[in-house]
Amino acid sequence: MAWILLVVAGLLEVVWAYFMKVSDGFSKLTPSILTILFMIASFALLSYAMKTLPLGTAYTVWTGIGAVGSFAVGIFFLGEPASAMRMLAAVLIISGLILMKLSSS
Repeated sequence: MAWILLVVAGLLEVVWAYFMKVSDGFSKLTPSILTILFMIASFALLSYAMKTLPLGTAYTVWTGIGAVGSFAVGIFFLGEPASAMRMLAAVLIISGLILMKLSSS
């Protein structure tokens, strides 16, 4: 159950990162409020997952999901570049996440 909560927390990190971007420096009210709400939900689920998962594993997986997910959202929804170097970086992050999962008991 902790792993499911951790994945959901990571996905919520992607959502709040997107809303933070479209809030235009917190100058737009609705995206700013959504950023804060999704941040709280993401942190709450991360905290709950950390009750049973090691800190290093939980935090690394949470930030990795957020990083790769935000990278994908940037490419597919915000028109950011998908250069070979950026794609390789995302693959390396995903590889690290897989290794973290495999190394945890």
